[in-house]
Amino acid sequence: MVVDASAPEPPPRVVREAQRFGTIVVVGGGCYGGYYVRQLARAERAGALAWARLLVVDRDAQCAVARLPHAERPGALRLVTAEWTAFFAEYLHRASADPEAHADDAIVPSPLMPHLMADWLGDRARARWPARRVATAPLGGAPAVPWQRAADDGTHYVSFAEWMCPINCIEPARCPHTRSERTWSLPTALADYAAAERAAGRAVEGPYVFHCAHRAFGVGMIDVRDVVAADRAIARLGAQPGRTAFLVGTASHCHGALRQVVVE
Repeated sequence: MVVDASAPEPPPRVVREAQRFGTIVVVGGGCYGGYYVRQLARAERAGALAWARLLVVDRDAQCAVARLPHAERPGALRLVTAEWTAFFAEYLHRASADPEAHADDAIVPSPLMPHLMADWLGDRARARWPARRVATAPLGGAPAVPWQRAADDGTHYVSFAEWMCPINCIEPARCPHTRSERTWSLPTALADYAAAERAAGRAVEGPYVFHCAHRAFGVGMIDVRDVVAADRAIARLGAQPGRTAFLVGTASHCHGALRQVVVE
């Protein structure tokens, strides 16, 4: 074999270090949760993700994750049979009491779950100030997004997509649907929205956005430390007399759920 010494050397292979977590909580063990758990197993085998504990929370002890064959099960997997609200009441209470121990924890949300983080923050505020009124209020103005709907429970759903997105879309820089640059991001848009609300004379604190960002193999996660930080901010700002409104959102780049939690 003749080797051309003048040919350029191939670029060195990039070896990325595994993203490491303490506890990862997957919301739901059914169709969506089962898909995420299988993807986490693939990410673990590829050396892309590592964790100390992997909890899947579902009220059905015989959910899809419970029936996964051994070959599809990631390491340190445990199924927690519980209602989501009850689980997070206990788990996030522990995280808020010892944030350092949970600094590397993350939550894998379900596309069909309620606005669980906002629910927990509201419940925390009610427990903190039992003599005060804590309620969900409609948004003052409409966010500047192409699609939005207000639900009966006060949650305001928003999206930059007017089309159906697949569950495994990782929201890359180039949108797979438009085939052009993704020029939008809800966390940025919500910060602009909150600033516009204040400029219009509608006082609102935040936004406290829990960004569901893609980590690896099609799995998005929320950092628990952001939820704990929001709870501490509400405790501090809500202690002031009078009415205080907090804009809380769980959002990816493209889709989100908003709620205005008001303490009076």
